[in-house]
Amino acid sequence: MSYRELFAEAEWSGVVQAPMLAGFAVTAADPNGLIGAVQESAAMANAFKAGSEAAAAGSLIAEVAAAYETSEGRSVALAGPRELAKGRKPAEACAAAIARLAETAASLRETAPAEAPAFCDWLRDIAANVAEATSEGGFLGFGGEKVSEAERKTLADIDTALAPPTG
Repeated sequence: MSYRELFAEAEWSGVVQAPMLAGFAVTAADPNGLIGAVQESAAMANAFKAGSEAAAAGSLIAEVAAAYETSEGRSVALAGPRELAKGRKPAEACAAAIARLAETAASLRETAPAEAPAFCDWLRDIAANVAEATSEGGFLGFGGEKVSEAERKTLADIDTALAPPTG
């Protein structure tokens, strides 16, 4: 049985969208122009690929990565950020993406508990790679900081959203 069959359709869409939303949240936290967006998109793609290549065959990560190889899967993946960005300011879209990641993490812990930790770690890696893709606040590529304060806060918020409940 595939992991997709374990989830309701809306939950599976959330799982497929989660890698995109992890990167999108960081990008929305501190937008930095066209070149920065391209660099962050490339970092997201590279982190996605690295995680999916390292994943065990038959794992949830491998199944989600396979979904991205289909036009239907890519459409589902891109729908999440589009929906969350529409009519929202970047900070609002960032918060909405983090809330969606928290919902997905809860669904993962309930439906595929053995896969949830590795999947959430993959999402954290994607977000961290996006945050480190560009320098913030410099001039012509010089100076600035590798990860902005807004991005650090977003990474902490993503970590909290993906963490299992305590207590």
